Amino acid sequence: MSEDHAAKLWDLLIIGAGPAGLSAAIYAGRGGLSALVLDKLGPGGQVALNHLVENYPGFPDGVEGMKLSEEMGRQAERFGAAMEVSEVTAVEIGDGRFSLTTEQGPRQGRALIIASGCAPRELGVPGERELYQRGVSYCATCDGPLYRGKDLVVIGGGNSAIWESLFLSKIARRVTVVHRRDQLRADHAVQQQAFAQDNIEFLWSHIVTAILGEDSVQGVRVRHVATGEEREMQADGVFVAVGVVPQTAFLPEEIARNDNGFVKVNAADLATSQAGAFAAGDVREGAFRQIACAVGDGALAYRSARHYLEGAH
Repeated sequence: MSEDHAAKLWDLLIIGAGPAGLSAAIYAGRGGLSALVLDKLGPGGQVALNHLVENYPGFPDGVEGMKLSEEMGRQAERFGAAMEVSEVTAVEIGDGRFSLTTEQGPRQGRALIIASGCAPRELGVPGERELYQRGVSYCATCDGPLYRGKDLVVIGGGNSAIWESLFLSKIARRVTVVHRRDQLRADHAVQQQAFAQDNIEFLWSHIVTAILGEDSVQGVRVRHVATGEEREMQADGVFVAVGVVPQTAFLPEEIARNDNGFVKVNAADLATSQAGAFAAGDVREGAFRQIACAVGDGALAYRSARHYLEGAH
């Protein structure tokens, strides 16, 4: 299959198999375009890491992130989109086509949708990298079951951090949320769920300055943002949820990005600075990082790519 992929000139290459990329693939397949979706992890993106998605229309009781991702992937393949588990490491532009360097060889297409999403942001403190996967994690649904009955720390105050805390509260003995501000940034409904849990505690106006331990996490060092007072807390695991970094390092300079690495687009059609290339979902500048918005982005990026292809004949 990969040899067929290498030999073919695709109408549309889609980098990223999260909601934006899969939405574009569904529309492309139904619209008769040959489309190849590439993702180093397969369908899902960050959505697959969510234990429960409660704000996507059509699921009044919520839906597991992994299940939603799998169904989107199946739908894209049903309509003819090809899927490939392969990391894209470079993009070259020339001769009216886009050439991708991937783990499985070159892939070429006439139009490109960048839907590569974001990765968790690191704290950048001592002990974080040294103890990664030995008590430090960026995904509660992935690693939480390893900490049943333990004392855990979650760092952050947005929706992701509080959802992580809620999931972990069903497993851990105690969850302490460490947040640099004196109030959460998470949606009100999410906050109320967390405040109602007896085993979720909050350490306000503190930052983590180090993650402690030798062979595994044993605690964290925290500092009060106003007084500068530091102290140590015992913990068996640390879950970091302090934002995201766009996955755009593989893109060429022809595709402009802002100072934070997000792809610059025209809001009306999601066109980038390079003709024939479009960006959708969390990876683009100004995105509201929600599944529903990513799905809409994917549909719009498909429409724009189709108009480009029709004008290129």
